[in-house]
Amino acid sequence: MSKSSKIWLSSPHMGGNELNFIQEAFDTNWIAPLGPNVNGFESDIQAYLKTKKSIAALSSGTAAIHLALVQLGVKNGDEVICQSFTFCGSVNPIIYQGAKPILVDSEPQTWNICPIALEEAIEDRIKRGKRPKAIIAVHLYGMPYQVEAIHHIADKYKIPIIEDAAEALGSTYNNQACGTFGEFGVLSFNGNKIITTSGGGALVCENQTVKDKTVFYATQARENAPHYEHTHIGFNYRMSNIVAGIGRGQIQVLDKHIGMRRAMHSFYKSIFKDVDAINVFEDKRDNIFSNHWLSAITIKKDANFTPEDLRLALLEDQIESRPLWKPMHMQPVFKDLPFYGQSTAEDLFERGLCLPSGSNLTDHEKNRISIKINEFLKYYGLI
Repeated sequence: MSKSSKIWLSSPHMGGNELNFIQEAFDTNWIAPLGPNVNGFESDIQAYLKTKKSIAALSSGTAAIHLALVQLGVKNGDEVICQSFTFCGSVNPIIYQGAKPILVDSEPQTWNICPIALEEAIEDRIKRGKRPKAIIAVHLYGMPYQVEAIHHIADKYKIPIIEDAAEALGSTYNNQACGTFGEFGVLSFNGNKIITTSGGGALVCENQTVKDKTVFYATQARENAPHYEHTHIGFNYRMSNIVAGIGRGQIQVLDKHIGMRRAMHSFYKSIFKDVDAINVFEDKRDNIFSNHWLSAITIKKDANFTPEDLRLALLEDQIESRPLWKPMHMQPVFKDLPFYGQSTAEDLFERGLCLPSGSNLTDHEKNRISIKINEFLKYYGLI
């Protein structure tokens, strides 16, 4: 019997028109990191988000966070609050600026930054003589954070929010696109995201002036002179015209991909509907719409199996799954940083698992996943 092919957690899903934009770039020799695809992709994103804000296409979501921090004046010795339950790309740019991350716990409804712990952190840092320069709030797994509560606190203390919507393109809160609420919004087009440019990201900027400044920093801060003149430290963070062409093709199928991701969430809801020991992550607030970038489950503490047991069982049939993000305050590199909150993020990491969620999963692959999960549930007497 032939070995089963790998089912990935979240693999790239091409729409078909990407090559047309890439071919046009080759035909017109727009290979450099500028050109009509970059401008077009930025306009496409702006139209999709239904925003008047300006978009700067960059090399990654991490680069976008970094340039947001630069423009908010974050410097050596400053402090920036960040959600602990996230990918390291949310936190690392704080270190790039010589600043100190202040890590904050999540709340159990959205798995995102906890308003209570956030305000506790702000007040304590102010008492210590360190008013935070910014807050990085994340829409994790495509689930909008508690926008009104978080922004109310930020406004109260006059601290700008960098809205990390890297996993939430297409998600909305009160019918407004995630990525358009903060002082800056961050998008990612990494290979595992809901649409991809193979690698890439974007910064949602308040206006054209801020976008122009972003592009200036992203292109080595070169001044307008016939020679190379620099009065600021810059970065090589601009998206190239070639990868922007991939993005132009991808955004044409974004809504279709979101529908398929949400269908995968429904698929898992159906599989686990009668299994009390397993909860499929969702938020039933009427005013939110999640793209369900990744479908995730949590396993009750008193279950007779662990997430690792299920992960290994799936891997036996070449089905990839992955633990939830390990909180930043549990990471060896960040273990000595201040942390505010309880144990929500730690508990989620210990009890959670992300399941295959790609928009390109076939019926045959879904059947393999279903069969393997049901075998596992029967083995543990759950069905």
